[in-house]
Amino acid sequence: METFTLVLGLIAACLTTFAYLPQSIKAINTRHTKDISLPMVIMLEAGLLTWLSYGILINSIPIIAANTVSIVFMTIILVLKMKYK
Repeated sequence: METFTLVLGLIAACLTTFAYLPQSIKAINTRHTKDISLPMVIMLEAGLLTWLSYGILINSIPIIAANTVSIVFMTIILVLKMKYK
């Protein structure tokens, strides 16, 4: 049962994490970020950092992995948002 729970967590982590990838790629390619809400990006980045901290505290590999990768994607979006207002 523990293996199933870990696999389920990893699948969920992959799906939610890589949902940010298309937006990151689009922002990189088009340099267009006008329609992306800056407060949303900042709040999401803060939430991801909080989830990462939580994952570290409870030693949860799916939470740590998902939020680490998500932070990278959201940081790309945030930097591009600030650069290409």
